[in-house]
Amino acid sequence: MPATFGSGWKGRVLFWIAVAFSLFQVVTAFGIPLDFRILERVDWLTPITVIRVGFVLWFAWIVLSALRGRPMGEAAIAFLALLGAFELVTLYTGTLPNQVLRTVHVGFLCLTACGLLANADETSPPARIFWWGVGIVGFAIGLYHWWNYVELVNRAGDLTQADIVIGLAALTVLFLLVWRAMGIALPLVAGTFLAYCFFGSYLPAPFDHRGYGLDQVVEQMAFGTEGLYATPTAVSATFIFLFILFGAFMERAGVIDFFNDISMAVFGGKQGGPGKVCVASSALMGTVSGSGVANVVASGQFTIPLMKRSGFSGAFAGGVEATSSMGGQIMPPVMGAVAFIMAETIDVPYSKIVEAAIIPALLYFGACYWAVHLEAGKLGLHGLPKSELPSARAELRKSWYLIAPLLVLVYLLFAGFTPLFAGAIGLALTVALILALAVASGLATPALRIVFWVGFALISAASMTISMATVLMVVLALVVWNVFRGATGREVLRSCIEALADGARQALPVGLACALVGIVIGTMTLTGIGTIFGSWLIGIGKSSMFLALVLTMIFSLILGMGIPTIPNYIITSSLAAPILLQLDVPLIVSHMFVFYFGIMADLTPPVALAAFAAAPMAKVSGMKIGVQAVKIALPGFVVPYMAVYDPNLMLQPVAGLEGTSYWLAVVYIVAKASFAMILWGAAVVGYLYGKLATWERILATVAAALLVAALPITDEAGFILGALLVGQHLWRIRATPATA
Repeated sequence: MPATFGSGWKGRVLFWIAVAFSLFQVVTAFGIPLDFRILERVDWLTPITVIRVGFVLWFAWIVLSALRGRPMGEAAIAFLALLGAFELVTLYTGTLPNQVLRTVHVGFLCLTACGLLANADETSPPARIFWWGVGIVGFAIGLYHWWNYVELVNRAGDLTQADIVIGLAALTVLFLLVWRAMGIALPLVAGTFLAYCFFGSYLPAPFDHRGYGLDQVVEQMAFGTEGLYATPTAVSATFIFLFILFGAFMERAGVIDFFNDISMAVFGGKQGGPGKVCVASSALMGTVSGSGVANVVASGQFTIPLMKRSGFSGAFAGGVEATSSMGGQIMPPVMGAVAFIMAETIDVPYSKIVEAAIIPALLYFGACYWAVHLEAGKLGLHGLPKSELPSARAELRKSWYLIAPLLVLVYLLFAGFTPLFAGAIGLALTVALILALAVASGLATPALRIVFWVGFALISAASMTISMATVLMVVLALVVWNVFRGATGREVLRSCIEALADGARQALPVGLACALVGIVIGTMTLTGIGTIFGSWLIGIGKSSMFLALVLTMIFSLILGMGIPTIPNYIITSSLAAPILLQLDVPLIVSHMFVFYFGIMADLTPPVALAAFAAAPMAKVSGMKIGVQAVKIALPGFVVPYMAVYDPNLMLQPVAGLEGTSYWLAVVYIVAKASFAMILWGAAVVGYLYGKLATWERILATVAAALLVAALPITDEAGFILGALLVGQHLWRIRATPATA
């Protein structure tokens, strides 16, 4: 997907379409009715009326300015785009029906994505016309659902010819667009499932079904909530889009630079400092951004050259960046999009998903950190000079307030509020913080700034306790203040508008994947194909749980070689997770098992997306980076197995364990997993206190495997063998200089 909106007037049109898309999503996420009376006794005075008056005044200003000879082309484009988005909302007075929200969301995805493809520099003029046409058709399909929603509900199950044409067009547009933007793999998988709907009746038992006509398949896939507009699209249109915007605004506020500076200050001077900075900054970035490959590109431009200059090989530097950035998807509180889909799919609070991910995420990043430490020791690398490092205390003193929205977000998630509410408040506070910083910088004296910040904190806190509308009023007041501050204030507003457009662009791959993979869900609910795979896996699992887990892992890794994490999770979890549940694997653990290997697929050769994203910066082949990434991420392959056999690792309830005994069990499994990670890292790198002999690496691998295995006395054997290995290795290293 192109990274820019293009040049010239076409680029500006697309930019404002993206801004309108984001504002549409924000307004629908806040869910505030726009038809209430502002004054109790004045029936006509509603937010809709006030906003329409604002648009009339804006239009009059554009016309008068144009008559005076001022160039108003972009203002007119912005006016039309934002007015269109506003009218989409007002037909349903601000609270769109869920089905309408999903269809218009997909329509915006198609229009914006096709516009990006059309405006790319390498696109020929005929191709530009074609892609703009495809985008307009995709958006028109969303408008069809928007305008005919009530009629479509009333005639559900009885499609007209127009409905069938619209449904076929929706399928065609999405297949074509995803193929062009994301590659052939996902359309091939979705197309196979769609073909099964039409031709599965000709297959031999037990793979056959009763057969379905064109109208039945089109209704299942393009209408209702089981196909293109299934749960993944609903999550994309709400939680995912909102948290992507949250990340975009946090980046504009300077949070990413703050995290990099803190990581550099704390870890830059340690052994292998640049590599540890990469791990730490990726872990911190993962708290606000759940996009793995995007994090590789964003932070890798800084960390990979830094690691190479310090003495790490290009392949290892790329592997560290790929591994740690992909870990962002499992790092609470803002995990990858899959976590939101998981919460909706299994109907548990998002906070429970976060809770289950905390310990595995810490183990994952701890293992990455350990691998860097060992590799640096093996190569004899040291940290960066203190003179080149920032001061952690100074950075915290200067920019501590930047993490305030993140802290509020964490509080709201664990206080029982929905992710949608928490994300909306977090986003609003981030925007308010950016605008307030601009206002404060224009105040003349420190005393005025202190008064302003105290007032801002009190008003923001009070607004959250009143209503979402009050929070928005605070943001609106700051917008107006910046409008009248002059050039500086308007520059900040432009930055916020650019963040809206950038958030919409970042949401495209996720949203398109969610829509197309809905075909898989629709096929399974229509034909019941999932039960066939399930019966086979249950049969294996009854004789060997471990073999069933291995097969699920292999299926996920193979599927992930061609498609992104989201469709990989949706397909694998639809097929395998319910079966693991029947094999007595706890609900969240079974889905997290699938989730983890969907992430690992992006690191696993031959198609390792994260590794190949790091390749241009490391100037090494993606395959070599992928091999290093697998070595570094080995704990990521092991932790899910340990959690299946001991759910304490994901803080899940275990029968017979309560209170102190439960927490002691948690401490034990964490200690066991940590020791296994230490041994495994040493075996892979070939270094502990000094270089490991071949037989020591073999013993370290055996000891780690014994700790992971869930069999009688394997824990005891693993601890004893590991302790003996570490002890004799330390004795051998210390004795070597004396005998030399």
